[in-house]
Formats: sequence, C-alpha cells, structure tokens
Amino acid sequence: MARQRMGQHFLNNLNWRKRILEALSRDGGEPWVEIGAGHGEMTQLLAGEGRRVIAIEADERLAAGLKNNAARWGEVEVVEGDVLSLDLEKIAGGRFRVYGNLPYYITSPILHQLFGYADQIASIHIVIQLEVAERIVAAPGRRDYGYLSAACQFYTRLEIAFRIPPGAFRPPPRVNSALLHLTMPGERGSLKIADEKQFLQFIGTCFGQKRKTLRNNLRGVGPDERIHAALAACGLRPDARAEQLSLAQFAALFTQVS
Repeated sequence: MARQRMGQHFLNNLNWRKRILEALSRDGGEPWVEIGAGHGEMTQLLAGEGRRVIAIEADERLAAGLKNNAARWGEVEVVEGDVLSLDLEKIAGGRFRVYGNLPYYITSPILHQLFGYADQIASIHIVIQLEVAERIVAAPGRRDYGYLSAACQFYTRLEIAFRIPPGAFRPPPRVNSALLHLTMPGERGSLKIADEKQFLQFIGTCFGQKRKTLRNNLRGVGPDERIHAALAACGLRPDARAEQLSLAQFAALFTQVS
C-alpha cells in the first residue's frame, strides 16, 4: 500500500466519510487545508460544496494521482510535500480550516505545527487514534492529562465527535480511531500569555517526569526555595504535581517563576 510505510490507514468506507463530512464545521466559507489527502478519499467530498481545498500529500505517487483527479473534483490544489515544512498561511492565503487523517506517530508534531497558525485557523478536525484523542481531551486531575492535553486546550476547545472502527479503513488498524474537533480559540484568549513558546516549554518542564512533584521537575528553573515560594503564592501544595494543575494555575505559576 502506498504510504503504509508512513503508518497511514485510508478511509475506504464511503458511509464513514460522509458521516465525517457532516460533522465538520463548514460555516464561513474558509478554504480547507487537508493533511495527508491520500487517494482523495475526503478531498472530493470537501470540494463538493464549492469550497477551495489545498490537498497536502507527502507521497509522490499519491500526489500524482491527486493531481490527475483534482480538476474534476472542483477547486482543488494539490501540494506535494511534508506539512511540517510548509508555510500554510502562504499556501492558504488567509484564514482556513484543517482536516486530516493523521498517521498516529506524527499527531503531536503536526498539532504543534498547526498551533503556530492559531490566528489564521478557524478549526481543526482530525481522525486519530482514539487513545490519543482521549489523552488530548483529558481534564486536570485525570490520569491521561499531560503536556499534550494542556497544549491543545491552551489553543483550542476540544470535542471527540465520535469513534471510528478499524473496519472503516484500508488496511484496518489494530486500534479504534476517533474524529476530534479542535476549535479556536482555547484558553489562550483569556490567559494573555506574552511568550507562548516559553509558556509551553515551561508546561513541558512541569510534566518532565509525571511521577515527580512540580518542585522536583522545576529544579532547573530556579532554587528550591524560590519554587516553594512560587507554589505557595499560587495556593498550591508543596507536593503538587503537574497533572493536577489547570491552565490558569500553570499561567499563574509561570508568572511567579519567570
């Protein structure tokens, strides 16, 4: 299978593709940037309502097939390349929405790439491994809550639309999948963080070793006395752990130690 070496499973079932299309946010008329267009399984549906679609495909053979079909699907532009190295704002030419059936191993890097365009993206809709989707939407205090949860919730409001069984794909994966909606903005709009990159790095440090307390994980940020005082100023226990903190608490702690 083309691109199977990349961990891609293609949405072969038309009924599931139509269900996904019906679940997507289609208000506003923004163009769609499709990540990993494959054989065009969703491309032609996205373009069917007269929308402009920028279909990104890294596999040379699949991109060639997309180019052969693009003209009869509507306003479809095929971009051959790795989404992690493309300038999406330049390609889209303004505000846009994102759809992608993402290989499981590269979900996090792609999301971080997209967050760099948070001011240009209206919404993101991705088909990913169910376990990863559940981790992303996990709330503070839950075992699955981690750095990726906090980063995604900083930029977006999250919703698992529905589960997708292995049989919807060709070849079928060994895990269940889900359609995840990420709508801008998340808590980013209310927290007003001046240096977002540094803030996310700080959250990553807080989650450095989940079994350790914040005091231990933040030893490289400053002396223990300073960290202890910062925790106290934020109303946090000395033995607090990162998975217990909301984004507002992370922001308050970040301000104290910066």
